[in-house]
Amino acid sequence: MSSIVLETERLRLRQWTVKDVENYTLFYSDEVNAKYVGGKKDKDGAWRNLAMLLGHWEFNGFGYFAVEEKQNNIFVGCVGLWKSPGWPELELGYWLAKDAQGKGYAKEAASCCVSYAKETLKALSLVSYISPNNEASKNVADKLGATYENKIELLSHGQHCVYRHF
Repeated sequence: MSSIVLETERLRLRQWTVKDVENYTLFYSDEVNAKYVGGKKDKDGAWRNLAMLLGHWEFNGFGYFAVEEKQNNIFVGCVGLWKSPGWPELELGYWLAKDAQGKGYAKEAASCCVSYAKETLKALSLVSYISPNNEASKNVADKLGATYENKIELLSHGQHCVYRHF
């Protein structure tokens, strides 16, 4: 499995480890947190979801990173790239733990992933699929300079807004 680590001024984007299961489960145990990223999950459901993220790395060589503060190694969230069979385009996605929200971390980590997709992966396009009601994610996309394109029906996930990064 890939051991890619990306860094920003304040953050480290790294591969998931078993020590992240507790924080991942905590995030998904909160219905409000998990509303736009697959919904609330019990401990086993969160573990399975995290295993899926690791599998994505194994299959594609890229995926969602665990994000932590560099200064103190505190877990702040999940940011990265997704492309599975049937997924329309390479997607940039992000979520943050409650305590990490409102600090600019989503934009900082997501901007790093946009650069990684463009410069390292040489991706031809990058979008974010955002639920029409997810104002926080729309705000991050806007701050990243993404442009709203249209709405699509996203497989079994329902209607989503397409924000194009490039």
